[in-house]
Amino acid sequence: MNKSDSIVIIPTYNEKENIEKIIRAVFGLEKQFHILVIDDGSPDGTAQIVKELMAGAFQGRLFILERSGKLGLGTAYIAGFKWALEHDYEYVFEMDADFSHDPNDLPRLYAACHDEGYDVSVGSRYVSGVNVVNWPMGRVLMSYYASAYVRLITGIKVRDTTAGFVCYRRQVLQTIELDKIRFKGYAFQIEMKFTAVKIGFKVKEVPVIFVNRREGTSKMSGGIFSEAFFGVMRLRWDGWTRKYPKVGS
Repeated sequence: MNKSDSIVIIPTYNEKENIEKIIRAVFGLEKQFHILVIDDGSPDGTAQIVKELMAGAFQGRLFILERSGKLGLGTAYIAGFKWALEHDYEYVFEMDADFSHDPNDLPRLYAACHDEGYDVSVGSRYVSGVNVVNWPMGRVLMSYYASAYVRLITGIKVRDTTAGFVCYRRQVLQTIELDKIRFKGYAFQIEMKFTAVKIGFKVKEVPVIFVNRREGTSKMSGGIFSEAFFGVMRLRWDGWTRKYPKVGS
């Protein structure tokens, strides 16, 4: 297997229009990353495209976990995190398949952890204004004020708490009790950042430009926003009552 200290986890469901392009874009970077695709039983053949690429030029760099159906974004990432820890990666990334996250920003997130010593780096839409392209204004406002709401309720200072473009150092994922992460949608992203901060890990927001998908279908739903809204209140309660692990434990 070709060696790398970093793996990019990409959850997929019906991403046949994007998956090969995003894989080739990541592997085209100067910094070498590996990729783990978590496919939730895509009926459009996404997994087959990945497996064909695995058997070709990307053998030893591209991997896949196939699941039986749509089990939720959070559970996909938890499965990916555990796989990455088992395979000794030092830096573990979350990234979407649809180019809303620019692969060219991966080295910047890596540098924040590897070179600058942060434990978590977040590709942030809101740390330097509002950097969102091709979203309806209503959705921009909902996302922006959702992050403001999270900061108000939880007290953490991360400006883009729902961001799904993230790099974690290995130690963070080892210390967070992954089986206690309960949320599956937007609230999963909030819970991971909230837990990392509560434990005492250092988080840096790296400004990125988020571009709405051009191909394929959005997986957003009202239930995801509802989970995030009420989940934040539960996280605040946890912050008062739960005993979190400590850095180095």
